[in-house]
Amino acid sequence: MADNEPLLPWLVIRQDDNGNRYRVGRYATRSEAERVADRLDASGHRQLYTVERVRMAS
Repeated sequence: MADNEPLLPWLVIRQDDNGNRYRVGRYATRSEAERVADRLDASGHRQLYTVERVRMAS
């Protein structure tokens, strides 16, 4: 990992019915973030959960 990369580069984002987006959590690995998103998605709420990588400014 490069010095300028974040320690927790993977985000779980929740998008509600109105298109508002909220950060749910930050995770070290994509697989960890995907597990959390899948678990939240399975809870039956209408929100959409996605996984995104943090982009560092150049």
